[in-house]
Amino acid sequence: MDEPILTIDERTAINAGRWFSSLSPSLKHDILRCAYVKRYKDGELIAARGEPPEEWIACARGAVRVSSTSISGKQITLTYVEPGIWFGDVAIFDGDRRTHDAYAHGDTTILCVAKADFRKILANHVELYEAMLRLHARRIRQLYGLVEDLNTLPLRARLAKQLLHLVRSYGVPSLSDGSEVRIGLQLAQEELAQLLGASRQRVNQELKAMEREEVIRIEPGGLVIRDRAALMHIIDADV
Repeated sequence: MDEPILTIDERTAINAGRWFSSLSPSLKHDILRCAYVKRYKDGELIAARGEPPEEWIACARGAVRVSSTSISGKQITLTYVEPGIWFGDVAIFDGDRRTHDAYAHGDTTILCVAKADFRKILANHVELYEAMLRLHARRIRQLYGLVEDLNTLPLRARLAKQLLHLVRSYGVPSLSDGSEVRIGLQLAQEELAQLLGASRQRVNQELKAMEREEVIRIEPGGLVIRDRAALMHIIDADV
């Protein structure tokens, strides 16, 4: 059964989100007042492609894996929505159906606002229109950046950028070595490869090379970043 309220850590993640934290106190209050909590186990479907949009959603814990299915039936991961990020509003605005599937990655908590409540908040807070424009503009910038990286950077540099992003979003300081950071999001190499638009074999080769250079350490439970400055150097060397 879903818990009726967010935990302290989940609420902190929502309030600390870069976009949400920029809103006025009254707007944040009205959003949270009508929001409700849903909890999912790893792999459970949150929203399906082709469904009509019924909710505006924020990730509060874990991650939401956004994916599509190829003509051959293979599922391709496009992105992971991290805690503090809101999504699902595009389909509400344009009235079309969901364009992608969304699954829980690990135990995941989401915060939902019903479509009718979202529209009421828009009607009562003109500020939200401008805030949504800022949110969409940021997504467009990120999208252009990803396309540019895919066409201009070698896989090694794209991998380094992705690892730094994962560290910022899911980094957990190592208890044994303060200079090391473990990536808390559990990703198989195939999933990491899909994010980079590359094969698992090529990504594995680059990871092994970074491990030999003592930039990262590959462990059964995931990746440990040993030298973030070295990752930045890899990126800068290819710019």
